[in-house]
Amino acid sequence: MKHKGAALRSLGQLYYPCLVKCVRNPERRHNNEKRGAMTKFIIIIFMLFGWVASGTAWAQSWSVYGGDDGGSHYSSLTQINRDNVADLELAWSYQTGHIARYPKRPSFFAGFHVTPLLLPEQAGRSLVLCTAYNRIIALDPTTGEERWSFDPEMELGPIGLRFNCRGIAYWKDGEASDGAACQHRLFMGTRDLRLVAVDARNGERCHSFGDNGEVNILPMVVESYPQFKRGQVHFSSPPAIVGDVVILGSSDNTKFKSAINPIGYVRAFDARTGALRWRFDPILRSSSDPETEKQTEDAPAPIGSANVWSMMSVDAERDLVFLPTATAGANFYGVHRPGDNRYANSVVALKGSTGEMVWHFQTLHHDVWDDDLPAQPILVDLEKDGQKIPVVIQLTKQSLIFVLHRETGEPIYPVEERPVPTDGIPGEVLSPTQPFPTAPPALGSTSISPDDAWGLTLWDKAECRQKIADWRSGDLYTPPTLQGTITPGISQLNWGGAAFDPASNILVAPLSRVPGYIRLIPLSEVDPDLLKGRTAGLPSGPPGRIEGTEYAAEFGPLLSSFGVPCTAPPWGELVAVDLGDATIKWRVPLGTLDKVAPFGMPLNWGTALAGGPIITGSGLIFIGATADEKFRAFDLETGKELWKISTPTASMATPMTYEVDGRQFVVIASGGHMWSYPQKIADYLVAYALPEN
Repeated sequence: MKHKGAALRSLGQLYYPCLVKCVRNPERRHNNEKRGAMTKFIIIIFMLFGWVASGTAWAQSWSVYGGDDGGSHYSSLTQINRDNVADLELAWSYQTGHIARYPKRPSFFAGFHVTPLLLPEQAGRSLVLCTAYNRIIALDPTTGEERWSFDPEMELGPIGLRFNCRGIAYWKDGEASDGAACQHRLFMGTRDLRLVAVDARNGERCHSFGDNGEVNILPMVVESYPQFKRGQVHFSSPPAIVGDVVILGSSDNTKFKSAINPIGYVRAFDARTGALRWRFDPILRSSSDPETEKQTEDAPAPIGSANVWSMMSVDAERDLVFLPTATAGANFYGVHRPGDNRYANSVVALKGSTGEMVWHFQTLHHDVWDDDLPAQPILVDLEKDGQKIPVVIQLTKQSLIFVLHRETGEPIYPVEERPVPTDGIPGEVLSPTQPFPTAPPALGSTSISPDDAWGLTLWDKAECRQKIADWRSGDLYTPPTLQGTITPGISQLNWGGAAFDPASNILVAPLSRVPGYIRLIPLSEVDPDLLKGRTAGLPSGPPGRIEGTEYAAEFGPLLSSFGVPCTAPPWGELVAVDLGDATIKWRVPLGTLDKVAPFGMPLNWGTALAGGPIITGSGLIFIGATADEKFRAFDLETGKELWKISTPTASMATPMTYEVDGRQFVVIASGGHMWSYPQKIADYLVAYALPEN
């Protein structure tokens, strides 16, 4: 739909929450004649003119990775609703061809978890996406036909590297004249450490940006980490854009296996020229830093990582970018990095224009469990006690949810520092307390004991019980030891994040319910041949050496000999939380076992999950994420499944939705997953819509 002026946009922004509530609740609509009249008036205005929100308000297009700058995963579209969602059908399907283009590369290592963007009309109104190998493709959003593509001619490096591109970023140059080359730009970070800018209308390089349309970040990485080897650091998540600044985090593949890591710099570049504007180091190093006095007496060690591998969020009005930072290296060993390791495992708010620290909030002190902040911070206005509060909602792998004031970082719901075990390996100085939000409650498990063991038979239940009994177990933050530690969950909430409905204050998230294990082993006790294996140190693989230490580590999901989790199903759930009163509204199993269980048993016990949900203005939740090759729609109010359809493979991405020429589409990438669904890797983008009249 086209813009109809600032006045109409302001009207929509003012009355939209009322409109949605009134439409969803007829009794409320008729309680007040004036409200009913206003509602009818607004509906007429919307039908005649349409409405596209500006800034971080709710939009009918999808030009930012998370639906808006704040990552709410929300769209105001209502054409597809509870009454007709069962009629959805395949509108078009597109194969990127990125697997066939590289036949010598194992498809296992090519992740297709992208969320496309719909560009505005003045930028070509194309649906744009990136492939695992960083090819940018523009499609006709109504037919799926390819319009153009851009290949950055990436250096692939050695066999065995993982490739993934979750998304790209769109930016309009407000200073460029209409029709000028690269007035509308797409930015992408590549696997071989470049930041690329292309014209959103035709895919041509933006020659004024960097060197022929790209900035080579490899020299910057090598400068701060001279021992760098190709593949140790890469870009997989979309950049964030604040004003005329493009901000890029990074993924770090060294943390599993080394205590010596690259610095996890977040770098910001001029969107027009590519010049480096600022950089932020998430590890506290200088005694002049005002945060130094807040950590332990041990001086900050020369350590790395605490990188931002997930998606960032932006509050353009406040000139803020919000970073979800990761663990300081190494993942399971912290003897060399005493103290809390600020600003690791933190929500960090920076000035987008300068990189200046505004506030930070640490969700985990001195992490030795690999509990990175995995999900994009969600920026919304939360209605609580009759007030609208600008908040940041941060999900953690431990299934905790922190709700913080967006301007100060102060918790909206109280956070307590609770005592936790500190008896780790020799020399490890762990924090005696950890932060726990008092509300909302943890979505998943926060403790495990032998009594929680489960099995398909009495035999494998006894096997699981013995595994838990032989290793340490207990509450969250029981430290890794030489005995081995069973954890209540492994990445219970992950990069797919959650979706937020502004009319009801409901947050919806996919939850994995699979226990895990971590064990540290002295190198002298490990077979040297095991340490040389390609899977050493990977999940469920043999022990991997932690370089720079005298230890190896092994970790993964805790499974029985039948390959099922050692705790009771459901193993995947969709959970709704009312953030107005911080209570769980409903929870339902997510995924059936017919594709992963023997004999195709269609048990509704939940599956491994990867990817996130979206919510629409008609009260629908759309989500793939499951290991059963299905795409589903649920009722936001009740959690009832309203529609599902088979997809080419497991659709372990976050969907998006848009409306073009009066028709609403819902689109998701269907590519399988390296860990959660490796048996059928593919490269499909599929779009669904109601039948055309």
